[in-house]
Parts: sequence; structure tokens; C-alpha cells
Amino acid sequence: MAGNVVEVNDANFEEEVLKAETTVLVDFWAPWCGPCKMVGPVVEEFAGENAGKIKVCKLNTDQGIKTAQKYGIMSIPTLMVFRSGEKVDQFIGALPKEQLAASMAKYLG
Repeated sequence: MAGNVVEVNDANFEEEVLKAETTVLVDFWAPWCGPCKMVGPVVEEFAGENAGKIKVCKLNTDQGIKTAQKYGIMSIPTLMVFRSGEKVDQFIGALPKEQLAASMAKYLG
């Protein structure tokens, strides 16, 4: 996992995501998911390009079952945006980098 991406799970989700002082993008994924393997590098590249502007986390839904259930994750990859502990946006499916950047632009400034 890239240095700009934080791995989260049921135990640290509240601390890393909900209590974060900045906007957080969470990638809900699983290692067996083909589309997740496509979007993973896009999310990591986005994290690197926007370091200091947004926090990027990844939650393996096989290991973070309670959190995935709490947020109604029905298909992966799902990307969720959190601000001040609240979910403010969601994207489902493998987004190309340009679409992810455009969708996230309003949260970066």
C-alpha cells in the first residue's frame, strides 16, 4: 500500500476516518475483487497527488465486515467521502482517474 494511504479496519475506522480533521476518501475493497484491483492504483495515485489536501484510506471488506455493513456496502469497489464524521458522498464501481479527480475536486479546496 502506498505511503499516502492508511489501511483501516473495524477497530480503527472511527479514529482514522470519523475523527479525522480533514476530508477522508475511503476505498471499500477486497483482494478477490477484479474491479477493486483496477481502481486501487488509481486511488493510490490520487492520494499521492493530493497529499496534505485529503486523507485516503482503504478498508478491506473481508476484514472490516462490521464497518462495511454499517455503511451498507453492497458492491465493491465503493468509494465514500467523509467530512466531520459524516458521509457526504459515494461512488460505486471502478472510476477512471480523471473521473475520480473531477468528482473529488469540490472536496480538495
